[in-house]
This record gives sequence, C-alpha cells and structure tokens, in this order.
Amino acid sequence: MNIYMTTGTFEFMEKIKEKHKSESIFLMNGSGHTLLLHETNGASIFQTPRKYEVAGSFGNLTEPGFFAMDNVAVTDEGKPIFEHQYKEMGEKLQNMPGFIAYRLLRPIGSDTYTLLTEWTDKRLYEVWHNSPGNKLSNTMNFKDAGGATQHIFSSAPYTAHYKTPVDEV
Repeated sequence: MNIYMTTGTFEFMEKIKEKHKSESIFLMNGSGHTLLLHETNGASIFQTPRKYEVAGSFGNLTEPGFFAMDNVAVTDEGKPIFEHQYKEMGEKLQNMPGFIAYRLLRPIGSDTYTLLTEWTDKRLYEVWHNSPGNKLSNTMNFKDAGGATQHIFSSAPYTAHYKTPVDEV
C-alpha cells in the first residue's frame, strides 16, 4: 500500500477528488494549506506527489476526521530501529478515546517518516499527544542492548494538523 500527498488550492484539490471518486482520497485543510492524501495499491493520480510506502497500518481512514502528521527525519542507520518502534503504534492506540486510524509512512526519496493518526476531534488527539510517554524525542525509547542512547534523528520532529471539511446541510 502507498500513500501519495499533494497540496494546492482548495478549489483545485476539490476538483481532483471529485474527478477520482472511486479512489480513496482525503481532502484536508490545515497548516496553512489544503492537502490531498491518496491511499492506494496502484499508481498516484497526482503529477508530483510526496511518496510514501505504508510500513505500518491500523484502522481505516475516514471522513470527517482530524489528522495529525508527525514528521520525523531519521538517519539511514536509524530507519530499522524507528520502524520497529513505531510499526505497531496503531494497536497501542486502538483503545484511546477518539482514535480512528494510524499509518506509519516510510518516505520514498526522503529521510522524513510520517506518523499519521486520525482522530474524531482535535481535543481527543491533544489528550493523547500531551500524555506522558508520547514524545518522539524521548531517547529512552532508543537504547541499544547495553543501554547506550542511539541517536537516530537527523533533525527535530514537527507536527502538521489537518481537518477534513464538513459538508454543511
């Protein structure tokens, strides 16, 4: 499974989504722009997408929803360690109030992984995100067999938040 992302104006992204109704495409607003996310086993419908391979998955992405994308730059040496640590994160989150889905996105052509979580609303995401033990920079999670800290990050992580637009009736 792959995920492709692209950004643009809301109106243009809405037209692309409408044109490809049979595809699993999510239109999102946030972080100062509009994003289309395409989850597929096939090729991208976007001209120049950011490309990811799904390395870990739990649940089904849905609309409406609140999406958080934790972007983490990982060294080449750290990639297997990082994937091992976060591959099953969705199973750990499944009983959290408001949790819907999770994807660990392995970058294609980049060093920045994305931990994508979907929630019913921002408040429930923040409860989880601000809880003890949920810090990507927590070096306690990355110790070798001898207890030495492994430095696997090549820069500080950052988070982008998105929300799917809600149709007004």
